Amino acid sequence: MNTAENRTPHLTLAQADSQDTLRNCVRRSLIEYFNNLEGEFVNDLYPMVLAEMEIPLLEKVLEYTRGNQTKAAEMLGLNRGTLRKKLKQYGLL
Repeated sequence: MNTAENRTPHLTLAQADSQDTLRNCVRRSLIEYFNNLEGEFVNDLYPMVLAEMEIPLLEKVLEYTRGNQTKAAEMLGLNRGTLRKKLKQYGLL
């Protein structure tokens, strides 16, 4: 049942705002991701997107704080234990 009326409409990057904010970068990435699915269904999208965002966030904050987990946790609004748990979860520790 892959008829034209059952297919997800193809989105364009022009539909995302052109201003280069973090939100719009995510929006453009999601548009590209959905366009590449070519109508296929995806499960567990929410945790996948969170991990895709969280890993570079943790990496860059740690880089910015020169590996200081206390400062990184404060910057992220997390307690240090939660930060360490996330670092272990993603193999970053």
